[in-house]
Amino acid sequence: MQKLLIATHNPAKLHELSNLLSDLPVELVSLTDIGIDEDVEEDGTTYEENSQKKALFYAKKSNLPAVSDDGGLEIAALGNKPGIHSKRWLGEGTTENDLIQHMKKVAKELPEDNRHASFKAVLSLALPDGSVWSVGGKVNGIIAKEPSLNEVKGFPYRSFFFLPELNKYYFETELTAEEQKQYNHRVKAVTELKKILQKELL
Repeated sequence: MQKLLIATHNPAKLHELSNLLSDLPVELVSLTDIGIDEDVEEDGTTYEENSQKKALFYAKKSNLPAVSDDGGLEIAALGNKPGIHSKRWLGEGTTENDLIQHMKKVAKELPEDNRHASFKAVLSLALPDGSVWSVGGKVNGIIAKEPSLNEVKGFPYRSFFFLPELNKYYFETELTAEEQKQYNHRVKAVTELKKILQKELL
């Protein structure tokens, strides 16, 4: 069976992507499964650059087709920050708890009439020969003044991201299958990625 590498060191992303791709006739493997522990410096200026750089690196390193992801939270009132710097908003060595504590302050200080925010994700598929494709997904919501008590390791911003149309915080476990299709930015990207996978791999 064709192997497909999910090229992320983030356990939450690995779990979510593995679930979303589980219906394909491929054997999904992780970086840990094949003994790769190197990180790739995310020094691109766009989600697509970072996503492609990671996918290409791990595809060549593993000699397997690789899927990688880059994305971030964009807060309108902050000029769409943190954006591509979401993981390292407060500098190198930023922990998830640091980000959560910072977001508590940000959430209280945002103007009442502009709490708009978006999650964006770009997924890239790369082959060992250097071929690469990218697709994107986006969900719009607001930053809640008070975070949910629910926290998901690997996704520190989701405790603050609220979907007014559903009256729900943005947690995978709280959305129905239909709501996932409409509101999960990674589901939207994976839906497009599957079309490429079907054509190029299957």
